[in-house]
Amino acid sequence: MTTTTDTATLPANVTLGTVELAVSELDRAVDFYRDSLGLRVLRHDPSEAILGSDGAGVLALVEQPGALPAGRHAGLYHVALLYPSRLELARVAQRLLIRRTPIQGASDHQTHEAIYLADPDGNGLELAADRPRELWPAPDGPGGVIGGRPLPLDMESLLALVGDDPVPAFVEPGLRVGHVHLHVGEIERAIEFYCDVVGFELQANLGSAAFVSAGGYHHHLGFNVWRGADVGPAPAPTVGLRHWTVQLADDAQLQEVRARLDRAGVDVQAVGSGFLVRDPWENALLFELASS
Repeated sequence: MTTTTDTATLPANVTLGTVELAVSELDRAVDFYRDSLGLRVLRHDPSEAILGSDGAGVLALVEQPGALPAGRHAGLYHVALLYPSRLELARVAQRLLIRRTPIQGASDHQTHEAIYLADPDGNGLELAADRPRELWPAPDGPGGVIGGRPLPLDMESLLALVGDDPVPAFVEPGLRVGHVHLHVGEIERAIEFYCDVVGFELQANLGSAAFVSAGGYHHHLGFNVWRGADVGPAPAPTVGLRHWTVQLADDAQLQEVRARLDRAGVDVQAVGSGFLVRDPWENALLFELASS
């Protein structure tokens, strides 16, 4: 791959589509996402399931019996499920309490509030709700982190939104993928790929992690070297990311990205009306048209 001199960036109306994950036991994973997180099962085949909230899938789970746990390699750090409101985040927090589902942390990033946990295979998850953009703090200096360091999540305030009300079994319509966070082997090389070639804009570079987005969003993608510099691709078969998805509004936008990838010498695989590419660590990214 060679970098390009393009100054073109992804359009501001980019959205993220379905994230496909490998799991070792499909039924166990489906039960977790339905019962603990409130996702609806939109399709459940013998080896694959689609889950979401209102007809649009956010996660595709593919069973790979005997798949290895994630280790010291590139791949998924977490996928952020963006709940449509703070109330819906409170409801999922209440579901987690009721089912005694362990969490790994909870933070207030000032742009969004987040709860961190893992599914039964160890696939990392962030459950998040954005604050209105007009309430976001200014970036902490040029290229700095929006809002600075995260604060502890005010769980008491969050759970007060639901009080003693019964918690619905399922999330309200509007759940979507907010961002994806990956393990990579080198930050600068990842910035070259995802910014200079793909077209995301850099929001923050912390040295061991960086955050990029389109349209001024806090981040559509994060990547880090916390599993070590120069880690390689995930061995097969391993649980974790199979691909994540960027959705573009029309074919002209799709072809503009395709042309940029072609000029950079990136291998492109046709998939339906879109195409799939892999970053330098074999993390797969699918580009497709957004559903009308």
